[in-house]
Amino acid sequence: MAPMTAQRWIIHLPTKLTSADEAAALAVTLRDSLGHVPVIDFGETTLSEEDSQFVRTRVWCDARLDGAGRCGHLNDHDGPCAA
Repeated sequence: MAPMTAQRWIIHLPTKLTSADEAAALAVTLRDSLGHVPVIDFGETTLSEEDSQFVRTRVWCDARLDGAGRCGHLNDHDGPCAA
């Protein structure tokens, strides 16, 4: 039997922003300013419209890189993945 892992919690942070681009830009700003906080998993950040919260769009690619963590580019980026 696999060991049990602790349940993770999600903080839903509503905004007054009216476009996905603005919301993604806020996510980038939050990652830039709070990226040093080890308990925040910015790679898993998603966006949703207020009335469609179960339809989520990833902000970052977050693909695994060989020995270098995960891709830090925006989702659907052009070119190769990079930290």
